Amino acid sequence: QVQLVESGGGLVQAGGSLRLSCAASGSIFRFNVMGWYRQAPGKERELVAAVTSGGGTNYADPVKGRFTISRDNTKNTVDLQMNSLKPEDTAIYYCNARVMGLPRSDSWGQGTQVTVSS
Repeated sequence: QVQLVESGGGLVQAGGSLRLSCAASGSIFRFNVMGWYRQAPGKERELVAAVTSGGGTNYADPVKGRFTISRDNTKNTVDLQMNSLKPEDTAIYYCNARVMGLPRSDSWGQGTQVTVSS
């Protein structure tokens, strides 16, 4: 089981930027999809952005044009650059590593808090 450790969260004013990083304890090459999810108080966890092993990306509509996900298989990291942050981006952000198959296998980090003040 891979260990995922997130970093880079914090408090920022609206319009500001943060860069989240997820470091894996081993190679991420085998993971079909690496992603970032978030969970705000009282809400369900939702996908923010994902990147496949082939480099394809997918973004949730609310973050398109503002967030960028990147994956480095040599450093075993997945980063999320967040620009033009809004108060509604406030949440705990979780890193996810997924192996597609039957059954599907998911690994999660412990989460990092992002708070955007208005």
